[in-house]
Amino acid sequence: MSPLFPALAAGSPLPALRFGDRSLTHAELAAAAGASAAGLADTRRVAVWATPTLETAVGVVAALLAGVPAVPLNPKTGERELAHILADSAPSLVLAEPGAELPPALSDLPRADIALTGPGAPLVPEPSSGAPGAPEPPPEAPALIVYTSGTTGPPKGAVLPRRAITSTLDALEDAWQWTADDVLVHALPLFHVHGLILGILGPLRRGGEVRHLGRFSTEGVARELESGATMLFGVPTMYHRIAEALPGDPRLAKALAGARLLVSGSAALPVHDHERIAAATGRGVIERYGMTETLMSTSVRAGGEPRPGTVGPPLKGVELRLVDESDGIGEIQVRGPNLFTEYLNRPDATASAFDGGWFRTGDMASRDPDGYVRIVGRKATDLIKSGGYKIGAGEIENALLDHPAVREAAVTGEPDADLGERIVAWIVPADPSEPPAPEELSAHVAAQLAPHKRPREVRFLEALPRNDMGKIMKRALRD
Repeated sequence: MSPLFPALAAGSPLPALRFGDRSLTHAELAAAAGASAAGLADTRRVAVWATPTLETAVGVVAALLAGVPAVPLNPKTGERELAHILADSAPSLVLAEPGAELPPALSDLPRADIALTGPGAPLVPEPSSGAPGAPEPPPEAPALIVYTSGTTGPPKGAVLPRRAITSTLDALEDAWQWTADDVLVHALPLFHVHGLILGILGPLRRGGEVRHLGRFSTEGVARELESGATMLFGVPTMYHRIAEALPGDPRLAKALAGARLLVSGSAALPVHDHERIAAATGRGVIERYGMTETLMSTSVRAGGEPRPGTVGPPLKGVELRLVDESDGIGEIQVRGPNLFTEYLNRPDATASAFDGGWFRTGDMASRDPDGYVRIVGRKATDLIKSGGYKIGAGEIENALLDHPAVREAAVTGEPDADLGERIVAWIVPADPSEPPAPEELSAHVAAQLAPHKRPREVRFLEALPRNDMGKIMKRALRD
C-alpha cells in the first residue's frame, strides 16, 4: 500500500516545514516524527495541543505514521467545550510543544512533549532513508478526529479516515496542478481542515514545502512570496486585509502578482475584495468549498475562471447534487471518498446526516450552466424566506460591501408577522463617526438587486463577531 507521505518514506532532502527560522527537510521530519511514532505504537488515540508551531506539525505526522487517530485541540477552546471533547474522544495522552501551558481540563492526561532541540531531546536524529513508523494502515482506518464548531449543540467529532485525506489532497493536486515544486505560505490555525489538512499535510503529500507565518501579516506574505513561495492559502478576513493594504503597498502587489495560486476558503470572499485584489495584482483569487465532514468538495481549477461568488465545479471523484431545489436554489448533498465515516459516539447524528449515502451539508447553493457552484449560505442562518421569496444573505452582503461607507456587513433574517422573515443588515461603517443612513443602504441594495431584497432594518456595530477562522458568527448576532 502506498504511503501517505511518499517524500518522507523516500527520505527526501528537500525542505518540508518552516516555522519562522526553524525548519525540517522531509528526511529530518521522517526521523523526527518516526521517533515520536515509535512511542505511540500501543496508544489508542492521542490529542494534539495544536499551537501554530513546528511541534504541532511533527506531532500530527507522528500519529499518522503510527496509525493512531489524532484529535487536534484548539488552544483557545473554553474549559467547558474542551472538557466535552476530551470526555467524548477519550485520548490516552496529549502531545504538546515543550513549555506550553495546558489548561486544567488536561491535567489528568499523561503529557508527552514534542522536543525537537535541546539537551536530552529525543528527536531529529540523523535523517533516515526508510519509511518510519508502523506499516501503512488501511484506507478506512481513522486518521484524524476533528470536532465541528458546535453551532447546533455540543461539538461532534468527525472521524476522518485516511482515504478521505488522500482523496481530497490528490483531487486538489489535479485541480490546482499542485506539485513538489510548490511552496505554500499560510498563517492559519492547525486544528481544522483548512490549516492542518490542506495547509500542512497537503504540501507533505506532494513532497513540497510549507512556510507557516505563525501569525498573519501582509508583510510576512510579501516576504515569503518574494523569496520563492508559489501559493497562498487564506480566509476572507486575511484577503480583506490584503485588499485594504494593496493601495499603499506596491511590494505586496508585486509579490502577489508573482504567485502561482491564491486560494481562499472557509467562507465566501466578498466580490469587492475579489475585484480590488485582481485590479491591483492582475491575479484572481480562486475559491473552494468544503467542510469538516467532507473535506473538499469543489474548487475553481488552476487556470480556471476565478468567478466571484462561486466555488467552482465538483472535484475529481466527488458527486454533488442540489436537493429540494426551488427558485434555482437547493441543499448541497455530496458523496464520494472524501467523506468522513461517522460522528464519534453519535450513531443517531451519523444516521441523520446521510440520505442514502449522500451527506446532507446544510448549505444552500445554485449551479451555473457550466457546473460552477454558487453558495447561498447555511440553510439555518443564511437562507431568508421573505414575502414568498427565497433570498440568500450572501448576495445582499456583497451589495452592501459595494457601498463606500460600509466596511463590514452581515445579513440575517428575523421573524416578521407580515413577511415571514424580514432582512436585517448588521453594518460596521467605514467611518464610525458618520455612519450611512439606513434608508440610503436599503435603497442601494434595492437598486443593485431587487426591492424585495432590501434590508428592512439596519443595525450598526463596532465589529462583527467572528470565530478563529474569521467566519461571522450569525447566531451571536441574532441572539
